Amino acid sequence: MKKILYVLPIIGLMLLGGCATTEEPIKDEDKSAETLYNEAYDYLNKTSYQKAAETFDKVEMEHPYSKWATKSKLMSAYAYYKDEKYDDAIAALDRFIRLHPGNKDIAYAFYLKGVCYYDQIAPSEKEQSATKDAYETFSQVIVMFPNSEYAEDAKAKMALIEDHLAGHEMSVGRYYLENKEYISALNRFSTVTDVYQTTSQIEEALYREVEIYTLLGLDDEAIKKEEILRRNYPDSKWSKMASQLVSKD
Repeated sequence: MKKILYVLPIIGLMLLGGCATTEEPIKDEDKSAETLYNEAYDYLNKTSYQKAAETFDKVEMEHPYSKWATKSKLMSAYAYYKDEKYDDAIAALDRFIRLHPGNKDIAYAFYLKGVCYYDQIAPSEKEQSATKDAYETFSQVIVMFPNSEYAEDAKAKMALIEDHLAGHEMSVGRYYLENKEYISALNRFSTVTDVYQTTSQIEEALYREVEIYTLLGLDDEAIKKEEILRRNYPDSKWSKMASQLVSKD
């Protein structure tokens, strides 16, 4: 920390003469845990997230056995999250979870970790590791803390994630289909019909199965999938398109 110099007016120096003194600012290592914590919180409120995270970390480093140290671990993670430094936030949350499994805020720690992954979800045509990590973390919230205030939102986010993952499978499947790699495409569409049956992608996935089975000359399989599609989604445009495929002689 840079030393702060207080510049007194000339008139003041004349009046004080040789007795003039300046007060040294309190060094961080001499500040109480509560003082550092409050400073960090002020930085947070002013959206100085990096400074907030650094100051919360100082609480833990300089006063590791105070009650403020435990609070600061979690607040540091939140500050990193707000600063979109997700790896730092996740590392801080993992440390909090490991060291304080019985803390009253442990459910929130798991939930915030899920949100860190959730905010990094990539478009459906790209790699989905963060999406899967978010899903896994939110599922931990639901299983471990079913009555917490975060469980309901975790469930809602998981439903959106499932639809996104299904969309990814569809995107890759369409790519294979366009390149006439029919078996690879069928595997992707079948993942949607087997695993993501409640998502918005299911109707097209069933149609694509009908389409590929027809292209491969597997008419019986195509008819079975068309019947499933027609029975469950009779008014769907995909159902009508599938019926036209299997009715061709």
